[in-house]
Amino acid sequence: MTEQAGADDVRIEVLDGAATAELEDQLKVVFAEAFAEPPYGETSPADIDRAFRRFRSQTRKAGFLAAVAFAPGGQVVGMAYGYPLAASTGWWDTLTTAVPEDLRHEDGKRTFGLFELAVRPAWRRRHIATRLHTALTDAVTNERIMLNSRPEATAAQAAYRAWGYRYAGTATPWDGAAPHHVLVLDLPT
Repeated sequence: MTEQAGADDVRIEVLDGAATAELEDQLKVVFAEAFAEPPYGETSPADIDRAFRRFRSQTRKAGFLAAVAFAPGGQVVGMAYGYPLAASTGWWDTLTTAVPEDLRHEDGKRTFGLFELAVRPAWRRRHIATRLHTALTDAVTNERIMLNSRPEATAAQAAYRAWGYRYAGTATPWDGAAPHHVLVLDLPT
């Protein structure tokens, strides 16, 4: 769809769901490397399977978009993807503290849910995550972006603050999950 060149000749492409689904195996490698580190420790095949259990159905959602970073030669080295939250989303229901109704109101178009943003460790510190995020935010037409982030993931938290995200609350996104900060970024209209 769209393409940017940049540092180390890493190419960023914004892809729809069908094109992203074709990269599933490479995206799993990005996930496995990025989330093996603390604080995540997701190192087993079961962890990766859990993370990708809904991937195929996610790529078929209306409005799904991904920004994918390709190294020279075509190897995937980073990813950011999500889709607009449905009016009936349960995302806000996972918060451990109540938030005002005007914050949690969804209509199927208001909020883009950013489900994954990751860069392989060997490719970090080259502004790839920033470029992925910028490419994705430039492509979405929603009012805002929302994501969950582990509070102890200090590098990610610092990046999100630098990009303009604000804290909306703390959530337990699934049974047995560690607490996550819910962060919201209002986009220019």
